[in-house]
Amino acid sequence: MTIAELYRLLCNLVRTGVVAEVDLTTQRCRVTSGQLSTTWLPWLTHRAGRSRTWWAPSVGEQVVLLAIGGELSTAFVLPALYSDASPAPSASADAWHVAFPDGAIIEYEPDTGALSATGVKSAAIKASDSISAESQQVTVKASVKIMLDTPEVECSNHLSAKTFSVTEGGRMSGDITHSGGTFSSNGIVVDDHKHGGVQTGGGQTGKPV
Repeated sequence: MTIAELYRLLCNLVRTGVVAEVDLTTQRCRVTSGQLSTTWLPWLTHRAGRSRTWWAPSVGEQVVLLAIGGELSTAFVLPALYSDASPAPSASADAWHVAFPDGAIIEYEPDTGALSATGVKSAAIKASDSISAESQQVTVKASVKIMLDTPEVECSNHLSAKTFSVTEGGRMSGDITHSGGTFSSNGIVVDDHKHGGVQTGGGQTGKPV
């Protein structure tokens, strides 16, 4: 082996480059590094065993090439390095921050203890057994409607609402106090109506007028 060949292998052990092409089916990409263009190479991921992760590199992303023995044909692609085209999306010392190409952002900021997901179009959580959420206060805001599709909704304590409607019957029990408006049942105001056929003694009045 010549000195020139040895020098070439040493230079190729670790190189930086830019992703030129991505094949999502084979999980391979081509990388341009200086005047060199690699063959299709696998990229490294966080986990690839019983637990698996997926996050493909994108064209134009700056990466590191790790070539065993200096042979680029058997190299691995290690994402990623910030660049002028793709700068760091955060300057926080401790935050976990992910910015997606559609503008969605997921972040946890330890300084404030805030976990946020913004810019997403839809979100779904499905659990076969149960979902639990616990906090001192929960605020849910919907501009159109909140749908609860379940056979039963139970409130363990006080429930307050500005208005409500019941369309398929139900029952009420216990003491009920009404004030500050009319209480109507089938067109009759319960607390302000007249009866005909009023008699003294044990007679009964007529129906409400």
